[in-house]
Amino acid sequence: MSWLGKVVGGTIGFAIGGPVGAVAGAAFGHMFDSENSEQRPASKDGNRLSNGETAQMTFFVASFSMLAKLIRSDGQVTEPEIATVRQFMFEDLHLNPPSRLAAEHIFRAAMDSSQSFEDFAVQFYQNFYNQPELLELMMDILFRVALADGTLHAVEEKLIHSAAGIFKFSDDAYYQFKSRYAPDSDKYYTILGCSNRDSDDTIKSRYRKLVRDFHPDTIASKGLPEEFVTFANDKFREIHEAYEVVKKERGII
Repeated sequence: MSWLGKVVGGTIGFAIGGPVGAVAGAAFGHMFDSENSEQRPASKDGNRLSNGETAQMTFFVASFSMLAKLIRSDGQVTEPEIATVRQFMFEDLHLNPPSRLAAEHIFRAAMDSSQSFEDFAVQFYQNFYNQPELLELMMDILFRVALADGTLHAVEEKLIHSAAGIFKFSDDAYYQFKSRYAPDSDKYYTILGCSNRDSDDTIKSRYRKLVRDFHPDTIASKGLPEEFVTFANDKFREIHEAYEVVKKERGII
């Protein structure tokens, strides 16, 4: 991530306000190597991150801040919960060591922050309200981490439901997100945002829209951190695999 090297290296500043900016300042402040500050080269790109880099940083910081508040929502943070987030970093995002270190600093800074889960969700929405596929991606991230232990606790569900409301998703959309991770026979339909009662034409139409929205080229054009692009590409494959199962089951041509 180009923005991470610039910020942690101290060669460039960033202008992000609100709770996300506060967490970023706390997290990256701890990562600066003050002893080597005089050896840092001056930035060739000016003294600010570009708009694209700022958006990438906002997505990265807001995501791990929301996960931190989600995991701490029951009043305590256990080692299995920390392991769940680390597993997400490794297996879903494939973060390299510097990015994992940054994510852990963000995670811990957010847990110590006085800001709420909803505060981070609001700022996330303010930045990405016109990119619904990124809002949907965030919902997937929240559910995937919350359900990694096999249980969606009531306090976790309350927070994720609040995020859905902030992101302007309907209750029906919320329950579709939730059911994607339910181990039942309808999960392939819910991955497609459909039900087994929908017509073949409805299912094909929904599939085509998802393919357009989550096509790797489309996601890459959004300027996400590359690790989240990888996660979105996994989602694209999941959509395709779900459609193949439904298509075979129904005999759709």
